[in-house]
Amino acid sequence: MVFLIQRVQNKDLLVLHLKLNELIAARQGASNRIINAQDFPEEEISLLHGSFCLLAEKARQGHELGRSHSVEEAEENHQGKRRSYRR
Repeated sequence: MVFLIQRVQNKDLLVLHLKLNELIAARQGASNRIINAQDFPEEEISLLHGSFCLLAEKARQGHELGRSHSVEEAEENHQGKRRSYRR
């Protein structure tokens, strides 16, 4: 019985991942690097988590970078805004 429940849960989780991957792949501007993140090694997952924490922190600081999908894009947007303020 436990094996049957585990099998159903695994299938449900896989289907959830597939649906999320479809949404990520279909969304313009979404970072495709996290498609199939469930298959990444723990180190990569921790690195991605840290990147998204950094992105969230930048958004909390009021830099309005929450709309970007990557830390790199957020940092680039932030630097562009800082340059425009200095002019």
